Amino acid sequence: MSRIGFIGLGIMGTPMAAHLVAAGHDVTGFDLNADARAKLTEAGGTAATDVAGAAQAAEVVITMLPNHPQVEDVVLGTVLDVVAEGTLLIDMSTIRPETSLAVAEAAKAKGVRVLDAPVSGGEAGAKQATLSIMVGGDEADFTAARPIFDALGKTVVHVGPHGAGQVVKAANQLMVGGIYALVAEAIVLLEASGVDAKAGLDVLAGGLAANRILDLKRETMIAREFQPGFRIDLHHKDMGIALAAARQVDVALPVTGLIAQLIASARAQGYGSLDHSALLKVIENFAGRA
Repeated sequence: MSRIGFIGLGIMGTPMAAHLVAAGHDVTGFDLNADARAKLTEAGGTAATDVAGAAQAAEVVITMLPNHPQVEDVVLGTVLDVVAEGTLLIDMSTIRPETSLAVAEAAKAKGVRVLDAPVSGGEAGAKQATLSIMVGGDEADFTAARPIFDALGKTVVHVGPHGAGQVVKAANQLMVGGIYALVAEAIVLLEASGVDAKAGLDVLAGGLAANRILDLKRETMIAREFQPGFRIDLHHKDMGIALAAARQVDVALPVTGLIAQLIASARAQGYGSLDHSALLKVIENFAGRA
């Protein structure tokens, strides 16, 4: 079992760290939120008082942070200065691919191995250890980290070199946003036409239109229950990453641009703290059905 430093004990990080404790790893974690640190202690881990305290004795350091500025601050500002040569750093945040590449380059100079390993599955996937994990980096490092990933997720794939994990996550987020928008439009159409939306979506979920969002979210969307599993604010950030990645490789993604604007509209309308399924509220507003 490994000594793991886990930095970022938010909605996703807290259950992920607890799963690693349950798998037998020695987990020392840090978060700015004292309640989050207490939850790790309750799960059998150890709470550190700062980033350095979580990282310095670890064989593996995992970061699960909101965005690239936090990753740059934590990793480039502290972690790489305190860990030993040969340490494996796994960044499971969703950030820009270019930041992952910069982190890998800086880590290489200090003899630290790096994987970018963003996840999909939201809070429910983190709690149930059923996350999809898309990993970029060296094959040997992926193999070494596989027991850790297996404690956190069900679909674990090495998708390519450094930064590839973040590109796949960007593709995931543009698809998720697009499907939410289409499910929302389907609900608006069904209800405006006097059709039972539940019955309609039940049929769609059994045909070619089937998808995980219909499986997991159709009932809560129809009920207008938008308790956050993954907030609009975060999806807005992720769509920016997807558009920036497209620009980086000089490709046009017109539908992605439209979905990004819908999610930006949700945020502008005050829905940023709601689940991303609250795109339904935006579509209703556009359709005059609010």
